[in-house]
Amino acid sequence: MGLNIEENQKLVEEILEAYPKKARKDREKHFQVADEKAIDCSTCAVKSNIKSRPGVMTPRGCAYAGSKGVVWGPIKDMVHISHGPVGCGQYSWGSRRNFANGTLGIDNFTAMQITSDFQETDIVFGGDKKLAVIMREITEMFPLAKGISVQSECPVGLIGDDIEAVSKKMSKELAMPIVPVRCEGFRGVSQSLGHHIANDAIRDFVMGRAELAETGPYDVNIIGDYNIGGDAWASRILLEEMGLRVIAQWSGDGSLNELEVAHKAKLNLIHCHRSMNYMVDHMEKAYGIPWLEYNFFGPTKTYESLRAIAALFDDTIQENCEQMIARYKPVMDAVIRKYRPRLENKTVMLMIGGLRSRHTIGAYEDLGMDIVASGYEFAHKDDYEKMLPMLAEGTIVMDDPTAYELEELTKKMNIDLVGSGVKEKYVYHKMGVPFRQMHSWDYSGPYHGFDGFKVFAKDMDMTVNSPVWNLVSRQGTMELKEAGV
Repeated sequence: MGLNIEENQKLVEEILEAYPKKARKDREKHFQVADEKAIDCSTCAVKSNIKSRPGVMTPRGCAYAGSKGVVWGPIKDMVHISHGPVGCGQYSWGSRRNFANGTLGIDNFTAMQITSDFQETDIVFGGDKKLAVIMREITEMFPLAKGISVQSECPVGLIGDDIEAVSKKMSKELAMPIVPVRCEGFRGVSQSLGHHIANDAIRDFVMGRAELAETGPYDVNIIGDYNIGGDAWASRILLEEMGLRVIAQWSGDGSLNELEVAHKAKLNLIHCHRSMNYMVDHMEKAYGIPWLEYNFFGPTKTYESLRAIAALFDDTIQENCEQMIARYKPVMDAVIRKYRPRLENKTVMLMIGGLRSRHTIGAYEDLGMDIVASGYEFAHKDDYEKMLPMLAEGTIVMDDPTAYELEELTKKMNIDLVGSGVKEKYVYHKMGVPFRQMHSWDYSGPYHGFDGFKVFAKDMDMTVNSPVWNLVSRQGTMELKEAGV
C-alpha cells in the first residue's frame, strides 16, 4: 500500500475548506496525517477529549450512554433503573447485544428496560419518592435480582434529585446493594466521562465487598469486554484452555458477585482500555494487582497477546500457550488462505468508539486489507499515541469527525469498506458503500479470539463482495445528492 503524505494532507485541507474560518481552524486540530515522526510516537498532534463544535453532526454519545449502555448495563443480575424521562432508557434498551447467561426477567436483566418515566410533575416536584417506590416494586417483581443501580439522566441533575440519599435509605430497607450513578448526559464532553463515573461507582459501592472461598496462582479477571455477540466467551475459552482461571469478567455476562470478588485476582486483563483503565489503575494501587492490555482481534494480535499473558506466569502456562497456538494456527491459516485473496488491498476507513479502531487494525491486516483512515469518537491522547505506530505513513487520523468529513473522505479516497457505528450505517448504504457496524457487529459475532476471527473474516468478505452493491450506483447516488434530490 502506498499512501502519499502530501496528497492526503491536501485532501484534508480541501475537505475543511467548506467550513467558516473559525470552525476550520478548530477542526484542523483534530486531524493528522501519519508521518515517520508520528509513527515513532514522538509527535501526536491530534486534539481529543474536548467539546464537539456546536452545529456539526457528531457521532458521540453522552455520559449516560457511557455508564448505562457500556459499564453497568451488561451486569446481568442487577436491575438498572434509567432515572428520568423514558426516551434515554428506550434508546439504550438492549441495543448493544451484550450476551449473558441466565433467564431473562429471572436472573438476567440485561435486555430489559426499567425507567422511572419522568413526567412534568416529576420535573417540578422531584422524582425521589417515585424512585423509592420503583425500588420496592423491583424486589417484588424480580426476587432473584441481586442489586439495583440508578442511572441518572439529564433532568435529574438539573432539578437536584438526591439519588444518593434514596439509594442509601432503600439499600438498608431492602437489604441489597443499591448504587447511585451520577451519569447525567450533559456531564463531560462525551460518553468517556460516563465510563469514568461508572468505574468510580464500582470502586465506591461494590469492589472488595465479598471474598473467594478459594484462590489460586492462576486467577485472572477479564475487564472491559462487553461480550458483544459472545466475545468474552470466545476469549475466556482461550485463557482457560491455557490453564488460567477467570474469576470475574465484566461487564459482559458479569455479575454483582464478580465485581465484589475481583480484587482477589492475580492479574487484570483489560480489553477496552478507554472504558475501564480507571478500574485497573485503582486495583493496582489499592490491591497490588498488575494489569495487562490485550488484543484478541485477529490471529496475529491474539498470538502476541496470549504469549504476553503467558509470560507473566510459570513454565506450565507458557508451555500450554505454545501448544494451544500450535493447534489453532493451521485453522487460522486456512481462514486467511480462503478470504485473503478476496479482500487483498481493499481499503478500509475506521471510525469507532474509544477502542476498536486501534484493536481491529491487525485483524484487517491479517486479511490483507489496508487501513487508509482511522479515528475515534471519544478517545484520549493516549489512544492516539497507541494507534499511530500501527499505521502506515500517509494514513489519515481523525478525532470526533463530523458526518460531512466522513462522507467526503469516503468519496475522495474511494473507500472499499467503512467500519463505524449504527448512526453512520444507513448513510453509507444510501451512498452504495460497503459498511460494517463495528460497535455491535451488525447482529453477528463473536469477533474475538480464534472462533471470532472465522466470523470476522466471513463477515468482511460478505460485506465487501456482496452482489447487492452492483445494484447501487455510488456515483449516481452522489450526483442525486449534489442535485438536491
